[in-house]
Amino acid sequence: MMGTGIAQAVAVAGGAVVCVDTSAAARERARRQLVEGRFGLRAAVERGKLAAADVDRVAARISWESELSAVAGAAVVIEAVPEDLALKVRVFRELDRVAAAGAVLATNSSGFPVGALAAATDRPTRVLGWHWSSPAQIMRFAEIVVTEHTDPDAVATVTRLAHGLGKNPVVVRDAPMAWGYVANRVYWAAVAEARRIVAEGVSTERDVDQLLVDCFRWPVGPFTMIQGATAGWT
Repeated sequence: MMGTGIAQAVAVAGGAVVCVDTSAAARERARRQLVEGRFGLRAAVERGKLAAADVDRVAARISWESELSAVAGAAVVIEAVPEDLALKVRVFRELDRVAAAGAVLATNSSGFPVGALAAATDRPTRVLGWHWSSPAQIMRFAEIVVTEHTDPDAVATVTRLAHGLGKNPVVVRDAPMAWGYVANRVYWAAVAEARRIVAEGVSTERDVDQLLVDCFRWPVGPFTMIQGATAGWT
């Protein structure tokens, strides 16, 4: 879901995209989701965000490959594998081997230390975090996570790309002793307190959600948000 959404966002903006997944079934699901999914290209046409004549043109900007070596010509590589640190480290080691020397390697991790992934490569200054929110093709959220070693040119490259995709990039510092960067640290702190309130018998999940929506104009409350995250929102 996330990888396809990122690919769609770039392709709609006119970029050429290479998507890599080792699973042929996953690639086929992604192709279908790109066009027919809830937030896919045909849905964008229905919302008036894309002309019907552009559906095939946008889809043609994306190629689907099985080997990471296919990203050799990319200026920016965005990793969107599952949230498994060991897996991400292996992917970054391989990306460091196959990507162009000057390419920026970005992780879409929700909170793992960017420095740990950068250290797995021989190009730590070209590694940073680009945390997206789902649906990636719609949400303007772009949390750009940098370490003390990140090359300013790499940051400028990614923020410029994010702006070009209609996102609102905000650069934050990597905090390796805490999980979640900024958005998820604040979010999970709110969720933890909401759970304590319900456990203490102060209120119900439904009423906590309603109070926070009414008081702070949140689109949904924390318990509804948890359900959405489980379903693939973030």
